[in-house]
Amino acid sequence: MGALRDQMIRELQLRRLALNTQKAYLEAVTNLTKHFGIAPDQLSARQLQDYLLYLMLERKLRWNSVNAICSGLAFFYRHTLKRPDLVAAMPSRRNPRQLPEILSTQELQALFAAVDDLQHRVLLMTAYGGGLRVSEVIKLRPCDIDSQRMMIHVVNGKRAKDRYTLLSVRLLAELRAYWRVYRPTAWLFPARRPEMHFNDDKARTVFNQAKAKVGIRKKGSIHLLRHCFGTHLLEAGVDLRTIQVLMGHASIATTA
Repeated sequence: MGALRDQMIRELQLRRLALNTQKAYLEAVTNLTKHFGIAPDQLSARQLQDYLLYLMLERKLRWNSVNAICSGLAFFYRHTLKRPDLVAAMPSRRNPRQLPEILSTQELQALFAAVDDLQHRVLLMTAYGGGLRVSEVIKLRPCDIDSQRMMIHVVNGKRAKDRYTLLSVRLLAELRAYWRVYRPTAWLFPARRPEMHFNDDKARTVFNQAKAKVGIRKKGSIHLLRHCFGTHLLEAGVDLRTIQVLMGHASIATTA
């Protein structure tokens, strides 16, 4: 893409989009370019629609995956090329409203027990205990665990927002036992190189392997632990507004 790529990166940075979002948007345009073998500014509205049909019908990508690619392409044509007519050629698709399958308390206990590595087990327990996104749990620092207030401080979460969430007595005990073994400094869950935090893909792999080991067939990746956190609070009688704040949702409709 050359100059177009540089201009798109500039537009992404000016809007302060998250690094993962920037990477995904650039990848969407790069893959489009590779598919047709010509520069993306030379494509027609019909070709864009053909590409979306290819993703849906031939590659059979999931609903959310196609929507994410559309978002990247729409950003490129709207902000980099200033071509709203091409954006209009990519109709938005409604997301199906499906409730996640929730793990019971017994399933969660079995899941955690199946993880032999102490660091991996405590990472999963923290993700559930605080209702954290994977990008949030891997970037926790030891100072974010506030044992006096029994809170976890989430710094620079989604949309660069800070928040506090719950720290249970059980999780605090697990974290203290973990700290006595690992003595983490910069990051609560460091990678092999202590100056680096735990890898998000590795965290997903740990969860998937534990789920397979236990024989849990319910759908969902490590993000399922966050859904379990919110649902279990709701079942315990906590009101939706409180759950919204703890989970860091911008809209209470998302929480609901």
